[in-house]
Amino acid sequence: MFELEALPPSLLVIGGGPLGCELAQAFARLGSRTLICHSEPLFLPKEERDAAQMVSDALARDGVEIHLNCTVVAVRLDGGRKRITMVTDGNASTTVVDAILTGIGRMPAVQGLDLEHAGVAYDEAAGIQVDDFLRTSNPRIFAAGDVCLEHPFVNTAEASARIVVSNALLGGRLRLSALTVPWCTYTDPQVAHVGLYVRQARAQHIAVKTYTVPMHEVIRAIVDGEEEGFVKIHVREGTDHILGATIVGRTACELINNISLAMVAGLGLRRLAEVIHAYPTQGEAVRQAAQACARSLAPLALVKNKATR
Repeated sequence: MFELEALPPSLLVIGGGPLGCELAQAFARLGSRTLICHSEPLFLPKEERDAAQMVSDALARDGVEIHLNCTVVAVRLDGGRKRITMVTDGNASTTVVDAILTGIGRMPAVQGLDLEHAGVAYDEAAGIQVDDFLRTSNPRIFAAGDVCLEHPFVNTAEASARIVVSNALLGGRLRLSALTVPWCTYTDPQVAHVGLYVRQARAQHIAVKTYTVPMHEVIRAIVDGEEEGFVKIHVREGTDHILGATIVGRTACELINNISLAMVAGLGLRRLAEVIHAYPTQGEAVRQAAQACARSLAPLALVKNKATR
């Protein structure tokens, strides 16, 4: 894609994950007739449904032709263009485009490395198998980066490299599971997340309380005309211990860093209510969520104080 010298007049994007959504929106705004085909009923299947729906609505507003529950079953050349056959909910349709962009995932490049001879276990789809210290099945060999990580991000690859240097060369005992990793989808609005989703917390039998602030209640977002989105922070029920957060908005990928910092520093959500933010900024949304948490826990604190008297 980055080697293109001219904008394709029409483009089919296959895959509705972060990459597919980002590039479909970008090419539509550049002027391509853009279609996106996704095999599931909603874009960004790993994200919270309301966040994914906002991205879907944004793509539609930008003129992207959306095909959900859709699979591409055939492609053939037709006069220098590409004739696509798609099946949606059992119904076949065809369209013609100038270019196809696939965003359906990546596979690690582990072939040809003779890993078997080195005693390094791997899976062709999942990559090299490592433990929490990033040690492979050969205890003298470590791995880092996309080839062994669940989240193939630049920041996690860099963090894993630091772990390997420490553990392999300096006798460290750093763990991959100790990392707090935020990730972002750079659509407009942006979607950012860190920590656990509610479904993950419930799967671990953790009771969750969620504090949500819509961006249309934030003064700076109103002034900027960027009222679409929200800040949603999840805490353990009855406490201010932050489990995770999802933010949707024009500056979501900047705001999520505040939550990541609090989680790494072990700060409860109530402590963020004490932080005076520059005003007016969209970061006030995080503080408003923290204030809501502080208010909800205040009666509990009063009850505990009375019980100890």
